[in-house]
Amino acid sequence: MDFTLSEDHKTIDQSIRRICADFSDDYWTECEEKARFPHEYHRAMAEGGWLGITMPVELGGAGLGVTEAAVMMHAASSSGGGYTAASAIHINLFGPHAIVVHGTAEQKARWLTPLIKGEQKACFGVTEPDAGLDTTSISTFARKVDGGYRVTGRKMWTSSGQVADKIVLLARTTLKADSARPTDGMSLFYTDLDRTKIEVRRIHKMGRNGVDSNAVFIDDIFIPDEDLIGEEGKGFSYVLHSLNPERVLVASEAIGLGRDALNRAATYARERVVFGRPIGQNQGIQHPLAECWAFLESAYWMTLRAGSLYDSGEACGAEANAAKFLAGRAAFNACTQAVLTHGGMGYAREYQVERLFRESILMRIAPVTEQLILSFLAEKVLGLPKSY
Repeated sequence: MDFTLSEDHKTIDQSIRRICADFSDDYWTECEEKARFPHEYHRAMAEGGWLGITMPVELGGAGLGVTEAAVMMHAASSSGGGYTAASAIHINLFGPHAIVVHGTAEQKARWLTPLIKGEQKACFGVTEPDAGLDTTSISTFARKVDGGYRVTGRKMWTSSGQVADKIVLLARTTLKADSARPTDGMSLFYTDLDRTKIEVRRIHKMGRNGVDSNAVFIDDIFIPDEDLIGEEGKGFSYVLHSLNPERVLVASEAIGLGRDALNRAATYARERVVFGRPIGQNQGIQHPLAECWAFLESAYWMTLRAGSLYDSGEACGAEANAAKFLAGRAAFNACTQAVLTHGGMGYAREYQVERLFRESILMRIAPVTEQLILSFLAEKVLGLPKSY
């Protein structure tokens, strides 16, 4: 059993860090304060060929697995940009998964090539204000008409909708009451984000303001038949296929965020002198930081295990969910301790840890809550009765 990164993994890590080195703390502070998408960073990742790391080789992608993508995203989030840096390119790695698996050759060429080149950006429209994590209860409806569908509905927490050209959209094509099972009757589309028919309203939020989150209002938009992914009515199963990879990626991003905060705290503790000695010489500072390292390290290897299982075609639901749970907690605790280590200066934007702290709470909430993960593990691993 090998617990070391391969040479290819190390190369990915080093290559991403070289790109990220061109984007300073000041750059990420500006994106945060001006709520501006990091277009320059996104372009640099595209020019380096990294937006296609999981995409088919024949379309210009690298054709690599979730494990390699996790290594990439860990490097991105741990290099100063935090969860903003990860979120700016995250959709490229998991959002089009259904297209890769279920799209036609024509759809893949038409949709994935511009994403790989960085010529287009996409957003993901699944969550709804009245459904939340109960995806079977979404109400956005796609009514079949000649040549396509007429779609009306609402979506919530749609990231990068302000800058996106396309939207991955989950909608009901059969009412839940008329479906044989609650998970039936949903279809997945990839279509133009037509702003004459779709209002994208920005949500003002605590952190990660360089990548927008939105409430989306869809008013009778026409989606042509050729923008349907796979078969009508099977959209929920297509979305499920991408959930475990997303859990792995979010976990790796959270760990990168936490490690960056921890490194900043350790540096400050070595350099900050109070009462004639560095504060890092005090066990009251040392022990919490060392504990953060231990939890981040354990979460990291659970994440890589989950990614390895997925890439090997083995079941990984428990491991992917556990990785996301552990990573979210570990990142939040590391960022919290980083602020406390800095004392009053941890509250100042100059030292960056307050920005990382504000971002860290998000990984405990999204894309799935800790409570739902624990309910899943209790049922699927421990054999307890389903609670939801």
